[in-house]
Amino acid sequence: MTKPDALLVNVAATVESEQSNQMSLTVVVNGAVITGRLAPEAAWRERVAEVLRDSERLGRFAGVFAGPEGGSHPPSDGAPTHLHFHVARILQGTLGIPETGGMYRVAIEDVSAWTVGDFSYTDD
Repeated sequence: MTKPDALLVNVAATVESEQSNQMSLTVVVNGAVITGRLAPEAAWRERVAEVLRDSERLGRFAGVFAGPEGGSHPPSDGAPTHLHFHVARILQGTLGIPETGGMYRVAIEDVSAWTVGDFSYTDD
């Protein structure tokens, strides 16, 4: 997308302003389908920092996510530039990867399609 979808930017801004992590969203980015719940950037970054801190090999990277200097720089109008997914999966065939959900950061300008809600598969 050359110009980010204004409606999607508004959804992201509402998540940020209300500090809510209950908005489920599914997006298509470069052919990949990502489904999960959006989180405010600060909460997303803190959770990533926690996971990194617990890693013996990756602990030194926690500070990149914990401080404000590692964040995205919104445009001059203050609109969000990224979506921050948690408990999210990349859908591949009948699988969601990872099964337990992961943390994904997606540039809004890269989203080619989206819908409210998340998808899951069942073998009924």
